[in-house]
Amino acid sequence: MIRKLIRQMLAAQTLSALTVSLCLLIDNIMTGRFLGVGAIAAYELANPILLAVGALGSMLAAGVQVACSKSLGSGSRTETDRGYSSAVVLMLGISLVLVSAVAVFRRPLATAMGAGREGELFQQTGDYLLGFILGAPASLGALVLVPFLQMAGRSGLLIVAVLGMTVTDIALDLLNVLVFHGGMFGMGLASSLSYYVAVAVAMKYFLSRNCAFRFSFRLVTLRKIRELFAGGVPAVFTMASSVVLVFFLNRLLLSTGGSEAVAAFAVVLTMGNAANCISTGVGGVSLTLSGILYQEEDGTGLRQLLKLLTRYGIILGAAVGALLAFFAPEVVGISIPEPGRTRDLAAQGLRLFALGLIPCCLVNVLKSLYQGTERVIMTEVISVLEGAVLPGAAAFLLSRIWGLTGCWMYFAAGELLALLLTGLYVWKKNGRFSLAAESFLLLREDFGAGPDNLLEMDIRTPEEAAEAARRAEAFCREHGQDGKMANHMALCLEEIAGNTVIHGFDPKKDNHLSVRVQHRGTRWVLRFRDDCTAFDPVSYVPAGEEDALGIRLVMAMADDIRYTYSLNLNNLTIRLDAGKAPLQAEKKELE
Repeated sequence: MIRKLIRQMLAAQTLSALTVSLCLLIDNIMTGRFLGVGAIAAYELANPILLAVGALGSMLAAGVQVACSKSLGSGSRTETDRGYSSAVVLMLGISLVLVSAVAVFRRPLATAMGAGREGELFQQTGDYLLGFILGAPASLGALVLVPFLQMAGRSGLLIVAVLGMTVTDIALDLLNVLVFHGGMFGMGLASSLSYYVAVAVAMKYFLSRNCAFRFSFRLVTLRKIRELFAGGVPAVFTMASSVVLVFFLNRLLLSTGGSEAVAAFAVVLTMGNAANCISTGVGGVSLTLSGILYQEEDGTGLRQLLKLLTRYGIILGAAVGALLAFFAPEVVGISIPEPGRTRDLAAQGLRLFALGLIPCCLVNVLKSLYQGTERVIMTEVISVLEGAVLPGAAAFLLSRIWGLTGCWMYFAAGELLALLLTGLYVWKKNGRFSLAAESFLLLREDFGAGPDNLLEMDIRTPEEAAEAARRAEAFCREHGQDGKMANHMALCLEEIAGNTVIHGFDPKKDNHLSVRVQHRGTRWVLRFRDDCTAFDPVSYVPAGEEDALGIRLVMAMADDIRYTYSLNLNNLTIRLDAGKAPLQAEKKELE
């Protein structure tokens, strides 16, 4: 089931990574084709500010993923709604501050970015900043709402939103350069308006009665806001490092190769970041699912997640990297149609950038997994090393040896070094060298239940549900439960699994039901997860007194029963204490 879920989420996460970079890519192409190389240089000098805006949006989106993966893992709808309400309010507040600050200080910012104090480059840089920042509420909103669309299983709506944004940006860019002649301000404004179109499409769901999330100002709390910030801190480290790196490389390239090298870097960075959405995609899947699985203490699921994402990262990185390297001249030619030094430099830079896609995918999988498993400091350290320190140092040192060619190796060298350093740390932490997923997870010793205290089964038919019930009864007896308790657990499992298969499965689809029974001391946890349509098997309890006996008895004994529908999955978790269960059951039966 995890394999199927990863494939579904990977496409959505990759598309969400494109929500910001796609508009920037389109602006880069249109700017190069219609406004010239000088305008591309202005666009690149404004890029650190654009990345800073994206950093704040990524921080909130990552905070949402971390906080809501915890609430989903624990089955708390109220906490998820608190996260939704707090994220929306926080996003609006931050975006309004950004719009005011950049609009007022755009000229000093242009100077600080290296555009000078006057002249065409200075004017174009400030104009683009003003046009782009007007869309901050929508660009941040798009990033924040994407995780909620994924949690609600609305990947189709996400695709429509991205397509609407893309078509709008292309159309408005063409109108700007061919009809209104709005220059760089018009290019930035076109991106802003296209973000608003994407948010408008998404709001069709969030304002509907079918929305799985409830917004209320009463649910906005300082505790949840702090949790969102804490969960998003590693993303801030990543994006802040990118801002510092781009600023440093702009200055290095300007001194090494002049404005042509800076313009070439703008194309390399924009095209490379668009291709690099695959690493962002695998990282997003890793963050969301690792957080949920960690809260459930599902070691088996975490191992499978890491293995699959590592495989997909290598495959996608190799495929996209090969295409990018082979078609580099054609890709660069989209933004720079005229042959010349700038185009040649950009093609060389893009080919060398492609070499870093595989290690970048692997690093993103690992650092996101560490964040999801609450190793936040490790994620932050990797983010800073990968995002600024290692690529910046590589560019500086290699440029002294190979000039501009050495500068272009910044990405591949930085990602490879980050991966090697992470591997060395894991080796030291474990005290032995191993490439096994278990070694790289770095889970605490008391995490989850050992193999002897865990029973996991996949069910697709009523017959398999009956067999699973027999296995669960034997499992309970093996762990010291009396016949009555073991029988109740078996009845519960058979009836919930049977109801799910009979009433939830679609005969035309390949549905799966995963059952997990975990034992620890006197504590028992039963988890049911399926990928069929929304269906709560506990609510579907027949009215007859003799029907669903196992469900009724376990509901009477249970300390907690939680059902959620998220990520296109039904999730039912039943927790009980076997030591208290008989007294609770007798008390509820008397009541």
